[in-house]
Amino acid sequence: MSDIILHHYASSPFSEKVRLVLGYKGLAWKSVHVPRIMPKPDVQALTGGYRKTPFLQIGADIYCDTALMCDVLEKIKPTPTLYPPQHKAVARVLAQWADEKLFWAAMAYNFSPAGAAQMFGSAPPEHAKAFAEDRAKMRSGMPRMPLPDATAAYKSYLRRISSMLDDQPFLLGQAPCIADFAAYHPLWFTRTQTSVVAGILDNKPGVLAWMDRMAAIGYGHSEKMDAMQAIAASAASTTLPADNDVFQDEHGIPLGSQVSIAAESFGPETTEGELVAATRMHYTLRRTDPRAGTVHVHFPRVGFVMKAL
Repeated sequence: MSDIILHHYASSPFSEKVRLVLGYKGLAWKSVHVPRIMPKPDVQALTGGYRKTPFLQIGADIYCDTALMCDVLEKIKPTPTLYPPQHKAVARVLAQWADEKLFWAAMAYNFSPAGAAQMFGSAPPEHAKAFAEDRAKMRSGMPRMPLPDATAAYKSYLRRISSMLDDQPFLLGQAPCIADFAAYHPLWFTRTQTSVVAGILDNKPGVLAWMDRMAAIGYGHSEKMDAMQAIAASAASTTLPADNDVFQDEHGIPLGSQVSIAAESFGPETTEGELVAATRMHYTLRRTDPRAGTVHVHFPRVGFVMKAL
């Protein structure tokens, strides 16, 4: 199998989710640092337009969205599992809640004036302005939760997490599952990136102890790789066979059609290509880039919108 390459940056919360999953699985991986804001020409050479962080590369196959990335890593190394059989449905539902409701409440709280000042305090003012403008473009009209409402929601969600940990070390039992990794990363951002506002965690000793257990998983073994090397690795690789044995058509768009795919809310950038697979869980587009060669770009169905070109 080709190298597992994670394209990420250090303070990205969703990257932290995948870094810990890689550590939990004991997988070796290559680390490519990507810019926090646009432009991202090396990213888009591989993804065709998708610009959110992180994304996963294995040869000439590119996986977008951490929900899909975790499924891919589970397939590569099924044990220890992210989806325990007795809880696999509720674990996925809880993870989706954490990646959406919990995440947005936490981040609205984290980027309070005090949190934002800590994030950008040592940087020139234009850096904070550029970051804010970049994320505003990604929101594409998506409303931002007011700080008082975000604070109230975040406190409520922390109480729920704390209750789940009353008599067990992880959210659904004795071992971490996908729900733990999804719930952890917004809290990690509070604790490590905007620690000035991390007092919201202080009266939740069970949550803090759980966070310590999650952090102790670590990232496994990684080696640095630059973007040029990753693009060259794609160009030198052959895409994996498309998973098109079972075609689930919800759009009236046949395989072989030219389509676009974009996130349904945050991150409006589209990727265009030939639809070569549409299973019940994901889409695959084939596209060709002058530098990266022919690639397959994969997206989960949930959270993404496909349209015929």
